[in-house]
Amino acid sequence: MKEQALREVLDSLTLAEKVGQLVQVTPDFFDASGAITGPMLEWTMSNQERYQIGSVLGTTAASQVREIQAQYLAQSRHKIPLLFMADVIHGYREIFPIPLALASSFDEELVESVARASAKEAAGEGIHVTFSPMADYVKDSRWGRVLESNGEDPLLSQRLTAAYVKGYQGDNLQDESSLAACVKHFIGYGAAEGGRDYNTVDFSDLVMYQDYLPSFRSALEAGAKLVMTAFNSVRGVPVSGNQSLIHQVLREDLAFDGVLISDWAAIQELIAHRVAENQKEAATMAFKATVDMDMMTSCYQRELATIVTEQHLEPELDEAVWRVLTLKNELGLFENPYRGLDKLVATAELQEQAFEAAVKSAVLLKNEQVLPLQKNEKVLLVGTKVATGDLLGAWSCVGDTAQTTSLASVFQTEFTQLTSIPLAADASDLAEKWPEIQTAALAADKVVIAVGEAGNEAGEAASKTSLRLKPQEIDLIQQLSQWNQHCIGVIFSGRPLVLTEVVDHLQGIIAPFFLGSQTSAALAALLSGRRDFSGRLAMGFPRHEGQLPYSYREMSTGRPETAANHGQRYLSNYLDEENDALYPFGYGLSYNTWEYQDIALSQESLTKDAPIFLRLTVNNQGTQTGSENIQLYFTDEVAQVIRPKIELLDWQLVSLAPGESREICFVIHSDQLAYVHQDLRRYPDSGTFQLHLGKNSREILASFTVEL
Repeated sequence: MKEQALREVLDSLTLAEKVGQLVQVTPDFFDASGAITGPMLEWTMSNQERYQIGSVLGTTAASQVREIQAQYLAQSRHKIPLLFMADVIHGYREIFPIPLALASSFDEELVESVARASAKEAAGEGIHVTFSPMADYVKDSRWGRVLESNGEDPLLSQRLTAAYVKGYQGDNLQDESSLAACVKHFIGYGAAEGGRDYNTVDFSDLVMYQDYLPSFRSALEAGAKLVMTAFNSVRGVPVSGNQSLIHQVLREDLAFDGVLISDWAAIQELIAHRVAENQKEAATMAFKATVDMDMMTSCYQRELATIVTEQHLEPELDEAVWRVLTLKNELGLFENPYRGLDKLVATAELQEQAFEAAVKSAVLLKNEQVLPLQKNEKVLLVGTKVATGDLLGAWSCVGDTAQTTSLASVFQTEFTQLTSIPLAADASDLAEKWPEIQTAALAADKVVIAVGEAGNEAGEAASKTSLRLKPQEIDLIQQLSQWNQHCIGVIFSGRPLVLTEVVDHLQGIIAPFFLGSQTSAALAALLSGRRDFSGRLAMGFPRHEGQLPYSYREMSTGRPETAANHGQRYLSNYLDEENDALYPFGYGLSYNTWEYQDIALSQESLTKDAPIFLRLTVNNQGTQTGSENIQLYFTDEVAQVIRPKIELLDWQLVSLAPGESREICFVIHSDQLAYVHQDLRRYPDSGTFQLHLGKNSREILASFTVEL
């Protein structure tokens, strides 16, 4: 529809109809079931009101979308199509690795292809908008929603967040296989105090601009059509009613002119926050903050018409409705309200993509010559994750764990002498199975112990104070190591766990996180050595929960602990634990041996107009084709504000056959060394910098001093 015609639609709406466009409900308001992802409020709605609303979230099938849209259009005076939105986080029916696992691939092209595949499948089921990507910066794995994040590094998150948006939206939203992306949660949700979901947030503007905003900026620069507000407060005011924050930062600094939607019931929750006395005050705060859509509360529907009339906010209402109508128009809904329905993607194609994503996301943390497994070895597979389909992870949309192939069924084909002993999800049957486990362990060449979190132990509303395995799982690992020295832990989780109690009892450790529908096939390929591990941790595994929140990007202090003063007192350290992670950001092993040769810097100074080049040759000295992640970090020696001791500057992925070599070149520009100053502007300072070529954030292979 052309703009003039769309303006005519807007002008034809009554006040109540305009308000309705800003209201979002679940399918049960149309007598249909749907996904519930938040608390339900008592809310009655008349038929007239029902057929004026603007959008629906949480449908689960194309038939449901078609029925609701047809019912709505038959009753609606203006026939403005509904928008359908859903949490397509890591796939629709075919489930891909959780975002934290995908981030461990460090692969922007892979992430974009996963988002594209997810969009195609979801669009065929009638979805128009996905509540993804999550751009929240995270440092605390007690918070369950680190599962949806790109990890602890802002640069990695920036690049992957943009890749998600590009994948979901494609080149043109008129393409019916695309989805509009809603980047979330603006802003600071990942900094919830104590890692407790929905809790208070408090950080400086400097930290917000330096660490929390860049991923949102990259998502918007990539074209994200929507932004979702966070549940938490910033500057003492909950975001959904925080007028100064949204106007200044989102609408002005980030120049966002698209649709702003609240999270589930967040406008109503302004009352529970005790910054609004009632629904009318809550709706006033949110509307004046330019929140365009009220998700799953009656605040706008009951109060907004009165607010607009009393405060003469008709122009502001028209702007909000215009943003919603524009999104519907960009999606082509006026021409085809049933956009994309039933255009299904080939199952085999989705499965192949999910398999490749899973293979590239799993991380090998430890391997003392115990992997890969040989096909004819006697292998014992034991644990709580042996015979279950609970391998998808939270936010798996309409993925079905009952249809997910277990490890036992796939490994039985991969390893000819496999013995499987599954345990109950809570390992409550461990005591009765000890004799069987002991006999099998003593007879086995290798023992694979598959344990870890249940899918619902990570994600929204899944904060935890203990990040350890269940006591029975720890007992299982420790006892098995007494019966068989060749134990390999496959430890599932939606977050980095504390593995301190088991790390010395395992010769091999794999962190698959949750790899989705093709988990079992991918792990069989990796453990057998048919494929090599290439994943590198996007978020480090702490030694102890007491270190949290934690990031490898540790800021300089006045009393830093160094190698020279390690163990002394009156330093920034712990009496009972090391400062660093057990497994740091960027860490991961491979079956191959990678050699870095001829490392050379083109020159020792760079200017704003002339970059410098860091070249090296990478050689695969292993016996199979694999992929290496070459990581480049830097340190700003002197800055206006405190800066991390080390931070990621760039990385490159290279795939090489056995014996193959390739020259790699990093091009370093001055703006890559920029940071946010006290005036909240981002620019580089002249001075001295250290460049660090590393295998990860802790293992540095070569360092260079450069001047800007």
